[in-house]
Amino acid sequence: MIYLCAMIRNRNKLIGLFLVALLTLSACSKYSKLLKSTDYELKYKEALKYYEEKEYLKAIGLFEELIPIYRGTSKAEKVYYYYAYCHYGQEDYIMAGYYFSSFSKTFPNSKHTEEAEFLAAYCYYMDSPKSSLDQSNTYKAIEELQLFINRHPESEKIEESNELIDKLRHKLEKKSYDNALLYFNIGDYKAAIFAIKTSLKDFPDSKYREKLLLFQLKSYYLLAINSIESKKNERFQSAIDSYYELIDEFPNCSDKKNAEKIYENTRNKLSNK
Repeated sequence: MIYLCAMIRNRNKLIGLFLVALLTLSACSKYSKLLKSTDYELKYKEALKYYEEKEYLKAIGLFEELIPIYRGTSKAEKVYYYYAYCHYGQEDYIMAGYYFSSFSKTFPNSKHTEEAEFLAAYCYYMDSPKSSLDQSNTYKAIEELQLFINRHPESEKIEESNELIDKLRHKLEKKSYDNALLYFNIGDYKAAIFAIKTSLKDFPDSKYREKLLLFQLKSYYLLAINSIESKKNERFQSAIDSYYELIDEFPNCSDKKNAEKIYENTRNKLSNK
């Protein structure tokens, strides 16, 4: 009896797999015929249907063939618009950004132009990598979002655009801080000082400002300790200046005890010269 039940279950499973395979082959066959078809109205209708069903890859295949066919016609704008959105739905932000940007240039008077310009910028935002990687796309996203704001100052997307720019700038701020910290950790204090000063200049309101000023003090002190005799005084003096800069801005800084110790050691080094 158990053996019989197992056989029935296996048979039903095989039938199910066969039906799925049959349906898949049937769907593939239908799509292949559609790609080869010269019935462009049918292709257009099915492409929109695939888009609505979120079968973006199939829709892309059809829209690609329709773009040159409908170029210069009343349907051209809609075909290109959905084509860009299909790439967006695929989360292919590089291609989506390219086609949204191309759409806004090709159809500057479209009711979708503002939307396309925002989405082109937003795709750069979505393609911005984590702070430890190259930030070229982050800079490009900020540039594109700022261009959108300049072109559409009354847009309802202004607030969102500014929020996105803030997030991107925070990523650059983190990258800048991590870069300075890296130089400090590997003992390249001269490069660390340069990176710290650059970070403080580029991001004057940085949430890492206190830490950067503390690392600046430490970097000058350690650089002086490891310098040739002729450069020690100047670099110890820079360490003292860095201490005052830190304490003026953050009188109760988190590592005040260590900062004061460095300051006292630096004064002793200078007084013994």
